[in-house]
Parts: sequence; structure tokens; C-alpha cells
Amino acid sequence: MGLRLKFNIVLLLVFLLGLAVSAYVSRELLQRNARAEVLHTAGVMMEAALSMRSYTVGQVRPNLRPMTEEFLPQSVPAYAATEIMGKLHETYPNYAYKEAALNPTNPRDRAVSWEADIINEFRNNTERKEFSGVRDSPTGLSMFLARPLQIKDANCLACHTTAEASPPSMVRLYGSSNGFGWKLNEIVGAQIVSVPMSLPIRKADSAFLAFMASLTGVFIVLFVILNVMLSILIVRPIRSMSAAADKISVGEMDIPELPESGKDEVATLGKSFNRMRRSLEKAISLINDP
Repeated sequence: MGLRLKFNIVLLLVFLLGLAVSAYVSRELLQRNARAEVLHTAGVMMEAALSMRSYTVGQVRPNLRPMTEEFLPQSVPAYAATEIMGKLHETYPNYAYKEAALNPTNPRDRAVSWEADIINEFRNNTERKEFSGVRDSPTGLSMFLARPLQIKDANCLACHTTAEASPPSMVRLYGSSNGFGWKLNEIVGAQIVSVPMSLPIRKADSAFLAFMASLTGVFIVLFVILNVMLSILIVRPIRSMSAAADKISVGEMDIPELPESGKDEVATLGKSFNRMRRSLEKAISLINDP
């Protein structure tokens, strides 16, 4: 096995090891960044919904109440946030916001199975203020961000204790079977934002492939350069020494001396070879002289 082949095998093994480590680290980093980007988007949507709720409580409800005694869903913070985020959902179908509840007043807010699991998680761990995760959806992987809906204001119970104590217009609108029996400090539901992960993951995969292609290209260039340098600086001088040694071994002494320029190991080896050759010539000369 030649020196060049040994060098190339070692270089290839080092590259493959480095490529594997780089692939693992870069992919993990890109996937983590993609997840952080999706989670940030979900957080922005959540804060937007909270801002809509605050606006409804602070500016819409106080102005609607003096105008009519009728129950208006538009004055309910959850209804307002859901309606406005629903408009966003019409433009971006994969982005969703829902105030899911186990026993909602409005049937559209009733929690489905996976949403009920999130609500029960909050009910079982009352200290938990936020929960996120990834789930399969009809359009692919989706990340959800959830926060508990807890009854902290006693005024909220005016519409949710019993049907008899609630506004008649609300009972006529939603019926007398849902949204009652709530208690103060009870976690009745969860705000849930769903954001698709497909686009950030595709971007991360594209960046990963571009990085790996660039890394492979850099290796190929370095591989060629190192082989050229190896040939010029090591392989060629060693081949010259090997050829000279073969000729000397059969008695051919009329060969030019090897280059001795430089201070590296190859130059030192050349100097030693020339010195050995001169010593050998002197020894042969002494033997041949009578």
C-alpha cells in the first residue's frame, strides 16, 4: 500500500468522522432553532389574543353595557379574541387559536380529546402556567402553546353558576345545559395556539443540506490541494531517493546528488542519503585501491 493511498484513507476516515459529527450537531441546532422560531410565533399569537381580551374588557364591554340590557357575545373577552383570531385563521388556515373548555357556554369552544388532555394537565398541576408540545395534525406536524383559563374574577361567575342566575338572553342563545357550575379559582379550560412546523422544518432541512454540501465541497478542494502538496513535498522526493537507492544497490554511482535545500525531514533525509553515498564511494575506492 503506497504512502499516498495510506494518507488518503486516513484523510477520508477523518473527513467521514468530522462529517458525521458536524451533521449531528448542525441538524440538532437547526431543528432547535426551528422549534424556537415556531414557539416564538405561537407566543406572539398568544399575546395578541390576550391583548384582544384586555381591549374587550377595558373598552368594548363598558361602552356596550349602558346601551342595552341584552347579553351581547361581543362583550365577552373570549368571544372577541376567538372571532378576531378566526379571521386570521381564514387567511392562514394552519394557524389556530381556541379557548377550549370542558364545559363551555358556546359549543364551539368544547375541547376535543387532545385539548381536554391539556386542560386536565393544568387541573392536575395548578402551578403550571404554560405548556407546549408537538402533535400530528392533518397538515403535518404542529406545535401548540397553551395557558390555563382560571376563574380569578368573581364577576365571571355571574354568567356561569346556574342557568337561573344567568342573563336570560344568554340562556336563550346558548341553552341552559352548558357553561354552568363553574367555581372561583377553578381551571375550566385553556387558551391554545397551534402553529405549523412544516415551513420552519423545511427551511432547517434546506439549510442543513446546503451546509453539508458546502462542507463536502470544501473537503474535496482540500483533498485535491493536500494530494498535490503531498506529491510535491513528500512522495516525489521519496520516490527519487528510492530510485537512487536502487541504482546504488546495483553499483551505479554516477547519479546526481539529491537536493538538500530546506530544513524539514525530507531535506534531512536527503542530506543523510548523500552523506551515506559519499561514504560508500570512499569505502569502495579504498577497497579497489591496491
